[in-house]
Amino acid sequence: MNQRRTLIVANWKMHLNTSQASLLVHRLHERIRIHRNIEVVLAPSMLVLQPLSTQIDRRKFRLAAQNAYQKDEGAFTGEVSFTMLQDLVHYALIGHSERRIYFNESLEEIRDKVAAAIRNDITPILCIGETQHEHKAGETKQVLHDQIVTALSNLTAAQVKEVVIAYEPVWAISTFGGTLAKPTEVQHILDFIRHQVSQLYGATAAEAVRVLYGGSVDDQIVRGYLELEGCDGALVGGASLNYQKFAGIIDAAHRLQTETGDDA
Repeated sequence: MNQRRTLIVANWKMHLNTSQASLLVHRLHERIRIHRNIEVVLAPSMLVLQPLSTQIDRRKFRLAAQNAYQKDEGAFTGEVSFTMLQDLVHYALIGHSERRIYFNESLEEIRDKVAAAIRNDITPILCIGETQHEHKAGETKQVLHDQIVTALSNLTAAQVKEVVIAYEPVWAISTFGGTLAKPTEVQHILDFIRHQVSQLYGATAAEAVRVLYGGSVDDQIVRGYLELEGCDGALVGGASLNYQKFAGIIDAAHRLQTETGDDA
C-alpha cells in the first residue's frame, strides 16, 4: 500500500484578486470534503496569500507560494523571501516552466531557491519538464537529469525526502499548446525521476519523495495519471480556477483510493 499521501496542488498563476480568490475558496470549501489521505494545496498569487491564510479551513487546505526569493533578507527591492512566508505557507512552487521561460530562472537560481525553502521549513514543489523542441530532439531525459541533479545538489538525503517533484512537460501545458501526454509516456518519466533520486541519494529517499504529474490536467483525465505506479498526485493549472472541475479532481482521487484500499 502506498504510504505517501496524495497531493493535489492548485496553481492559480496570475489570476484572481483578493475578493475573487476568497469567493473561490468559499466555493471549494462547500464542495470538498476532508479526506485523510489527500492533501489539497492552493497556490494563489503572493498578494492573496495572507488574507486566504485567515480564511481557509486548515483541515481541508494548505497554502503554497508560487515563487519566492532565495536570500532570506536584504536590499532586494520588490522581492519576498521564503523567510517572510514561513508562517503563511507549507509549500512553495519552485522552477515552474513559466518562471524558467519568461523570467529566465537558471538551474543555479532554482537550486538556491530549493535550498532556501528547506532552510525555512517550507516544502519545495520542484517543477521539472522539457520543451517541445527538447522532447522532439530526444533530449527529455538529459534535460530532466540536469534539472533534478542541480536543484537537489545542496541538500542532504534526509532533506531530499521532504521534496515534492512535479513533472510538467512544457509541451503538455495548455499555455504552450497543450498536447496531452499519454499515461504510458508519463509512466516512463516517473520511473526515471525516482531512479535519478535513487542514484543520487539512495533508495530510501527515492521511495519517500512524492512525484506529481501536471500538464493540462482536469477532472475528466486526471484518473489516468493518478493510476500510474509512483504517481502521488497532480499539479493543476487552468482547471484549478473552476471550482467544479477542481472539486471533481479531488473526488476522482478519493474514488481511486477507495477502490484500491488506500483510503483506510
